[in-house]
Amino acid sequence: MQLLIKNVRIVDWSQDLTGDVYINNGKITEIGRGLKKSCSTIEGNGMVLMPSFIDLHVHFREPGYTYKEDIESGSKAAVKGGYTMVNLMANTNPVCSDIKTVKYISEKAKAIGLVDVHQVVSITKDFDGKTLDHLDNLDDSVKIISEDGSDVSDSRVMMEAMIKAKQKGIIVMCHCENKELSGIDTRLAENTMTWRNITLAQYTGCKAHIAHVSTKEALKYVIDAKQSGAKVTCEVTPHHLALNKENCYTVNPPIRVKEDVDYLIKGIKNGYVDAISTDHAPHSSLDKEKGAPGISGIETAFPICYTKLVKEGHINLEKLSEIMSKRPGEIIGCNKGQIKRGYDGDLVLVDLEKKYEINNKEFYSKGKNSPFNGVTVWGKIIKTIKSGEIVYSEN
Repeated sequence: MQLLIKNVRIVDWSQDLTGDVYINNGKITEIGRGLKKSCSTIEGNGMVLMPSFIDLHVHFREPGYTYKEDIESGSKAAVKGGYTMVNLMANTNPVCSDIKTVKYISEKAKAIGLVDVHQVVSITKDFDGKTLDHLDNLDDSVKIISEDGSDVSDSRVMMEAMIKAKQKGIIVMCHCENKELSGIDTRLAENTMTWRNITLAQYTGCKAHIAHVSTKEALKYVIDAKQSGAKVTCEVTPHHLALNKENCYTVNPPIRVKEDVDYLIKGIKNGYVDAISTDHAPHSSLDKEKGAPGISGIETAFPICYTKLVKEGHINLEKLSEIMSKRPGEIIGCNKGQIKRGYDGDLVLVDLEKKYEINNKEFYSKGKNSPFNGVTVWGKIIKTIKSGEIVYSEN
């Protein structure tokens, strides 16, 4: 498979230049100007070519909840949003607590062929909050464990899980929420569990990734840990950056106040936020009416973040590429996220001058639940390319 993309503005974390990109056998082979190849060619016409995006926090709902989403519909939504690599959470039915389930999901995603998938395994077996024996049977295909949607309430169990994770070189992805406090103060619930999880990570020396940070206090704990040399990374979501209490929407953790939003953006500018992850959580309309928390966000993440962060002047496009592509790629350990020779030919062509309204009826995802329906944004995904093959095209 060969593909030549000509006359584009090439942007990743380290560069912003005009030229051509040639992909051969799935890898970026040449970057330059005036390249001539006898192969399929895309005329960029001055549009922007970026590394495709990598999402560290996604729910495709399969197995068990395919009425909300499945691997095929989720994959189609992902490439429409410019993503070619996703990290799937374990809160399926059955819970993903073994290699058999990991292989089922991985093989199905590979057969569909639109995105590369990493399947997370639960920290405790079937989310029972105590059993860790299944972790001993994980092979090298598992890079991350998480109790997503909850947290391991028993600190000793969490510590022992982190010790096992360190021995295997696995990242512990933390949904930081003290359930005993959630009904009293969701902010306190997040902050206290963020501190606990980071403290245990520092004690055990394991790699910890703090999911969907939403409060300034939680981010401060992350910053302190990073400054002390702990192996801690973190993510924020597009909805926690673009929304505040004035335009609230049911998600977990909740939408916070403007002061928190401002602090998260400051954390991005100062280099303390590693990734933007969508926490793509599609629901049926009935489930959402019943109060199910979550947003179907993988198709809207880039325009929301570009409009909020770049158009408003907080960061440049290179920085956005860093936290949507480069750093997530480094965390999950894939050969994506940069436009450099030898990297996977996973790219996205974007029209930054395109202004439009988000329409959830056009979502490829089964989940239409979005607070951004009808919101005007900038930045349209025109094509998504995986290994040199066009897997999504607007036209």
